[in-house]
Amino acid sequence: MSKAVAVVGAGTIGASWAAIFLAQGYDVRATDPSPQGEAFARRFIANAWPTLETLGWVVPGASQDRFSFHASPSEACKGVGFVHESGPERADIKIETFREIDAATAPDVVIASSSSGLLISRVTVKCAHPERCVIGHPFNPPHLIPLVEVVGGKQTSAATIDRCIDFYRQLGKYPIRVNKEVPGHIANRLQAALWREAIHLAADNVASVADIDAAVSQGPGLRWALFGPHMTFNLGGGAGGLAHFMEHLLGPVQSWWDDLGTPVVTPELQQRLIDGVNAEAGARSIADLVQARDAQLTALLKTLQR
Repeated sequence: MSKAVAVVGAGTIGASWAAIFLAQGYDVRATDPSPQGEAFARRFIANAWPTLETLGWVVPGASQDRFSFHASPSEACKGVGFVHESGPERADIKIETFREIDAATAPDVVIASSSSGLLISRVTVKCAHPERCVIGHPFNPPHLIPLVEVVGGKQTSAATIDRCIDFYRQLGKYPIRVNKEVPGHIANRLQAALWREAIHLAADNVASVADIDAAVSQGPGLRWALFGPHMTFNLGGGAGGLAHFMEHLLGPVQSWWDDLGTPVVTPELQQRLIDGVNAEAGARSIADLVQARDAQLTALLKTLQR
C-alpha cells in the first residue's frame, strides 16, 4: 500500500484520524469544504502530537510536515493507498462524496467511512467499485481510542474487510468485524441503550443527571475499561462463571429489563438534561472537559499498555 492516506472531511474526527496516520509515518492528504478546515486540522494535529509522543505512538520518520491540504476530494485522493471519509452524517452528502472518491482512485484503493450509523450499502449506490468500500467507524477521539468497527456492505468483498482490519491493526488500533449491517453498528447501539435508560431515570427523577453519570463513571464504567458486559458478568459468577451468574441472577436481571423505560424526549426534557449536564460541568468549559478527558485517557492507556 502507498504510504499516503487521504482524509476527506477534516473536522474533529477527520483531523484526529490524520494525527494518528501522521504519527504512524504516513503522508496525509486532507480536504474539507470549511474555510477554516485547514487551520483547524493543523491546530488539532499539533495539539494531539505531544500525547501521541507520550504514548510512544510516533514512529521514526513521522512528521506533522507530511500533512498537506487540498481543494477537493479528487485532489486529495491522488496517489493515495487508502481513503478515510469523515464528512457529515448525512446519506445524501456521503453518497456524492463516495461517488467522487470512487471516480478519483484506482479500483484497488480501499475507501472507508467513519460513519457512526449509516449503512455502507446505501452510501455506495453511485460507486462503480462498491466492493472496495467499507465502514471504519472509530470512537472519539480516534487518535486515542483503540476501537474501530469494520462493517462491509452487500457488495463489499471479503478481501477489502481483511485489508481494512490489517491496516487498522498496523496503526495500533483494535478493529472488530461486524458481520451484519445494522443502523448504529455495535458500540453506538450499546451506548444508545444505556443513554435511553439514563434519560428515563432522569425524567422519572430517580436521581440527578450528575449522579446518574457518576453511577456509570464511578462504578461499572471502570470495569468496562477492562472487560465488556459478557466477561464482566462471567467474573461476577465467581468460579462458576457466566453459567452460575445466569442461574442465580438472570431472573432479577430479566425483571430489570422488563422495567426499563422508553422516554419521550420532549423539548422540556431536553432542557432538563442540558441544565443537568451544565450543572455537572460547573465552571469547566467544553475545552477544559476535553483536555481533562484526553489527559485521563492517556493515563489509562499507558496503564493498560503496562
